[in-house]
Amino acid sequence: MTLTEQHFQESPPPPSEVAKEDMDSTGGKEKAAQPSTARTGALVRKQQATGRLIMHSMAMFGREFCYAVEAAFVTPVLLSVGLPKSLYSLVWLISPILGFVLQPVVGSASDHCACSWGRRRPYILGLGIIMLVGMALYLNGDEMISAFIGEREKQRTWAIVITMLGVVLFDFAADFIDGPIKAYLFDVCSHEDKEKGLHYHALFTGLGGALGYLTGAVDWGETVLGYSLTSEFQVIFLLSALVFLICLIVHLRSIPEVPLRYGNKETKLLLEVTEPYKYRSIEEIKNGYSSCTDLNATSKTKKGTDASCSEAQRRMTLKSLLKTLLSMPSHYRCLCVSHLFGWMAFLSNMLFFTDFMGQVVYQGSPYASHNSTLYHTYRRGVEVGCWGLCINAIASSAYSYLQKVLLPYIGLKGLYFIGYLLFGLGTGLIGLFPNVYSTLVLCSLFGVMSSTLYTVPFQLIAEYHKEEEDLNLQQKEQGTEHGRGKGIDCAALTCMVQLAQIILGVGLGLLVSVAGSAVTVISASMVALIGCCFVAFCVRYVG
Repeated sequence: MTLTEQHFQESPPPPSEVAKEDMDSTGGKEKAAQPSTARTGALVRKQQATGRLIMHSMAMFGREFCYAVEAAFVTPVLLSVGLPKSLYSLVWLISPILGFVLQPVVGSASDHCACSWGRRRPYILGLGIIMLVGMALYLNGDEMISAFIGEREKQRTWAIVITMLGVVLFDFAADFIDGPIKAYLFDVCSHEDKEKGLHYHALFTGLGGALGYLTGAVDWGETVLGYSLTSEFQVIFLLSALVFLICLIVHLRSIPEVPLRYGNKETKLLLEVTEPYKYRSIEEIKNGYSSCTDLNATSKTKKGTDASCSEAQRRMTLKSLLKTLLSMPSHYRCLCVSHLFGWMAFLSNMLFFTDFMGQVVYQGSPYASHNSTLYHTYRRGVEVGCWGLCINAIASSAYSYLQKVLLPYIGLKGLYFIGYLLFGLGTGLIGLFPNVYSTLVLCSLFGVMSSTLYTVPFQLIAEYHKEEEDLNLQQKEQGTEHGRGKGIDCAALTCMVQLAQIILGVGLGLLVSVAGSAVTVISASMVALIGCCFVAFCVRYVG
């Protein structure tokens, strides 16, 4: 809970004369800049400008741009350094396992971060730097090793190690960063702005993915940059790093955070008040609504509130964190399970889609001789599959806008149900009737699912938190924070992405080796339709 949410009830004492003079001299500008407080006691955050929300969404644009570049180039890079096939599954499993274990820890830590810059932005900046380091290693690892090691065999070994490390670091940070970004949005926005911000996130996620796939489709080796640098991979890294850095800086400068300074004297006085006058924030204290002396005079008992303050300062241990996750309310748990179904369906299709296009739709073979017709046919299918993924990204952006139009009519339940249903039917048709043109058209339904997964579950988290805050207000318990923060709830939801990757990495690879790529599309359809039933009957919707 942020400081702007530490409020007090009933009417305020008269502001001091000094505060009155300060407000008169500034023409009330500072007062207007602060969040308003309704007569019911609930804090009403200032509505954010659309430009601020767009700036906040730029992090999703940069992240998805880099994700698309990785999807296009990571396999060629791994093949070029000579990675053995036996290590492929290891590369894709390390990152989700780390994310699944550590993501809730980071989410909880950000809930209690007392950095003067805010709670979420330090973590976003750190994860962004790790993403850049990972990209640098997996796209330039071979050249780095060649510059330092002359022996050919050692070069190959260390190139494999550095490239694998880069892929793991990038995937780890790119998966991790989504949770703090969502929690940052929830912290600084009103309920209406949260919904609008999530739609902008989905819009820019699709645009970033589309531009990333188009960047991967260009032959940069034949451009001026390609001739200036030593390889196409260096050009791709330069462009990706530049785009991501710009997007990250814009995001971090979008909306200021209120720091969580539990050690601050004024904050301690706020936490010590047991007979408060009004629900209001630390900023209102600073701007003359009441003085610290007034607050101190009203504090009758400190013992119980000191304990709650020290409890708020205490970072969760892994044991207490696991206890919090396991004891979460059933509606949170059901939402996590539905999110797991969605990502299992979506990833089982997306991870093998280009291979499905090459082998099943185009009837090519990746195992044929490289100068054979079968192999060139397969490569052609992979290229067309990349265009299909680009269609998916564009459709995701378009549907994120359409969601805002549909929401008042069908609600979150309708949006959630339609996303899973259309994806399940679309992938089923692709698996049963593999055809180039129909498959490319149905790729647009992948975008519907993508936009749904990036928006609706997090909107439900926001609805749950709003419901709990309203309940606390009705029970006059606003001074006490409930056990979970927004950071840990967003992290628990995002953990389902890593869990889906782990399940698919262990099970789906074996199915593909036995039954071929067609099984991935059929399994995606079946899981999505099961998830569709779960979304309809098990997930709770507020209102």
